[in-house]
Amino acid sequence: MKEKQLSLFDLDDEYAIYSIINKEFLPEEYQEIEYKLGKDGFPKELWKTYSAFANTNSGIIIIGVREKNGDFSIEGLTDEQISSYKKQFWNDCNNPNMVSVNLLTNDDVNIVEVKSKKLLLIRVPFALRTQRPVYLTRNPFGNTYKRNHEGDYRCTDNEVRRMLADGGAELKRDNLILDNYTIDDLDPISIRQYRQLFLSTRPGHTWLSLEDKELLKKLGAYRIDRKTKQEGITLAGLLMFGKGDSIREQEALPDYFPDFRERLSMDEKVRWTDRIYPDGTWECNLLQFYLKVWPKLSYTLPKPFHLEKDERIDETSIHIALREAFINTLVHTDYSLSGNIIIELDTEKFVFSNPGTLLISLEQYYAGGVSECRNPSLQQMFMLIGRAEKAGSGVDKIMTGWKDAHWRKPFIELENQPDKVKLTLPMFNILPDKVLNELNAIFENISHLSPDELTALSFGLIEGSISNHRLQYVLNMHSSDITRMLKKMCMDDYLEADNYGRWTTYRIKQTSLRLDEKKHTGIDRKVESSMQKVDTSERKVDTSKESTNKQYDKTRKVDTSERKVDTLKVATRLSRTDIEKLIMQVCLNDYKKMEYVAHTIGKTEDYLKNKIFPQMLKDAKLEKKFPLTPNHPEQAYKTNKEYAEKL
Repeated sequence: MKEKQLSLFDLDDEYAIYSIINKEFLPEEYQEIEYKLGKDGFPKELWKTYSAFANTNSGIIIIGVREKNGDFSIEGLTDEQISSYKKQFWNDCNNPNMVSVNLLTNDDVNIVEVKSKKLLLIRVPFALRTQRPVYLTRNPFGNTYKRNHEGDYRCTDNEVRRMLADGGAELKRDNLILDNYTIDDLDPISIRQYRQLFLSTRPGHTWLSLEDKELLKKLGAYRIDRKTKQEGITLAGLLMFGKGDSIREQEALPDYFPDFRERLSMDEKVRWTDRIYPDGTWECNLLQFYLKVWPKLSYTLPKPFHLEKDERIDETSIHIALREAFINTLVHTDYSLSGNIIIELDTEKFVFSNPGTLLISLEQYYAGGVSECRNPSLQQMFMLIGRAEKAGSGVDKIMTGWKDAHWRKPFIELENQPDKVKLTLPMFNILPDKVLNELNAIFENISHLSPDELTALSFGLIEGSISNHRLQYVLNMHSSDITRMLKKMCMDDYLEADNYGRWTTYRIKQTSLRLDEKKHTGIDRKVESSMQKVDTSERKVDTSKESTNKQYDKTRKVDTSERKVDTLKVATRLSRTDIEKLIMQVCLNDYKKMEYVAHTIGKTEDYLKNKIFPQMLKDAKLEKKFPLTPNHPEQAYKTNKEYAEKL
């Protein structure tokens, strides 16, 4: 399940709370809010939320507000209640029998006044890696909580164990020596290729003269335990250089499955235009996966040529950003979890997803400068060949590269049950011309909208839906101001809310998706001329119908629900070239729906959709009215200008 954040709609009391406390008391990173009434005593359920916020990504607890079925009312607290609740909170917070750790300072507990009523506000920060799990009582199992869009949920024992493992003083999970594995489980070709990369990146490095086993020790791929005298290859060594069969054995990583998926075809029936995964034809270790996938990713980016100190430089900040995102996915994966590393490429974005959780808060992630890696040995191996950063600058490079390209800001999503981190790098501007053209086609007038409102609409069109949380990463606006803007756009019939409550999402209002059908009711003269040129010598044709059609007044508009274009019914055996020519003439002067084209030329819509249109779009004979939204309910097609001039 994806984490969803607070987004308010038409809730005056909650909006008032959110506006006042968020602007005056709370840093921007505190997005989640939990309300407790506290009318009849201190709310003991508060501690489950405390644990959940600390283990997930921070949040705010507000006492004095009634919440029921998405409706909110400010009840307030008396001065006596506030004094009593604060005392009990601090007593419990410092009691290890109640909660494992006190994360708060005096500044994290505040009294706020909203609509002349007093509320008690408690902000809970995201716990440090070494402090997690934050749990109730003295036993983490069965008493640890996390947060999802439905509220607080009790963590499974496996989730608790993973947090305990991540919470060690030092992260050395990939430094684990594997029992019964030897250097024979490593791929010698991969080791040799790594040496070549190492040499090209660090010529003259003293490690290059070492034998394979000694080099592997330096890299952290082979280790000797000083205490037990056990020696062998490490988990990092197996992942980086291992043979595919050895990696996926039950004793190691049976669920290991790196997966690259490319989809660049306009044909909806083509699921992938390319895919790289463990299919038995290559040793599927991380080095080989990187060497196979990176050229595919980088090929999509422009490669400018320039010289720097007489050396050719053909890599931009975008390439550096993309590679950093790729390597981050490999070195931050929790390989103890089931689930795939998935790298996706389509015409609009790159998506990198991996099993696991962030070891730092979202706020720290976007700020950069904090280095916490789940697999430090793997990270070092990629660093030594110039493919990774360590000092917390990786995210900075990603953001800088995308900013230099004037592309939309990358954003990260956290999912749970199972845990997954997903980073999306969009490959288009916030307001590309195509999007503005589509918005102009949907709405009668958008010229009066502000740039922020246009951005919200463009996101709604491109991504299908938007939320307060999503827009915070692209607009220089406070979250409460975004809420106000979204609410106004709903009132103005640009957006509609999918639900009402604390995690509202918004979509382009469907009633606005209208086309002027009058533009599509005429039949182009060239089409009729082409129809009349159809060779009917080998077909039985109802000449009375042809005679009737010859009397057709070409200047008259025809009601699409009653039109009969019987002449085209004789064209059932036309060649593909003739059919494409007819389609281009139907779509010559304006965008036409596929349904209209099918009716006009006497073919079924399924036939055009599956057999004709995909290739015509691929050959650029047709263009879509809504190219960024393939399944747009009002999708229509028009003949490309280059081909139109030839007709």
